[in-house]
Amino acid sequence: MKGVILAGGTGSRLYPLTKVHNKATLPVGNKPMIYYSVEKLINVGITQIVIITGKEHSGDIINLLGSGAEFGCQFFYVVQEEPNGIPSAIWLTRDIIGDDKFFVLLSDNIFDDPLPLEIVEEEPTGCIVFLAKVTDPSRFGVPKFDEAEEIVEIVEKPMLPPSDYAVTGIYYFDSYIWNIIPQLKPSRRLETEIVDVFNEYIKRGMLRHHFLEGAWVDAGTFESYHRANQLVIQKVII
Repeated sequence: MKGVILAGGTGSRLYPLTKVHNKATLPVGNKPMIYYSVEKLINVGITQIVIITGKEHSGDIINLLGSGAEFGCQFFYVVQEEPNGIPSAIWLTRDIIGDDKFFVLLSDNIFDDPLPLEIVEEEPTGCIVFLAKVTDPSRFGVPKFDEAEEIVEIVEKPMLPPSDYAVTGIYYFDSYIWNIIPQLKPSRRLETEIVDVFNEYIKRGMLRHHFLEGAWVDAGTFESYHRANQLVIQKVII
């Protein structure tokens, strides 16, 4: 199994902190933000990790992480020329990932739970999304559940959320994703959308979900970045 960490994007919501630095290198507590994602993967024995970054600040990431020797792992670097969507970024890793199963972590997601490797072993094929209960689900992709509490659809930033759960930036995929991504059409934002990948898995009965029990925060805004730092300082997230 391999890991993928997305550390690209413009970081516009954290400007001007991101004017000269990649968002993933900003400090959260006493270490760079991206270290949390690296450690989550290494802690479950994943030592081949693909780092996806934008070209503008790619040097920041490479200088920070190096080859991976410091962490006891191996890093592969992929540059996404344009910020044209999470699926498009994942597609750039296909030659490295191959037929392996893999976790995808967005580098600005800081969370307490360990990656549940035992669940992945129970669900060897398909996709798993990780859900967190939030007070403002309309900011996120939101799952719609049926009476059996299975996800029947994931809706992106709905005005009227069908539940109070958010799809976090923690995903698990099998190799079927390589069949889905080439079929995606760009949204009005001119990006491929990760919810379209999820909904394609749903159509095929291949999507599962897992509820996070501990703290989770998307540290991509000033408010949530401050909260992430507070949770780490208070040792709610370690």
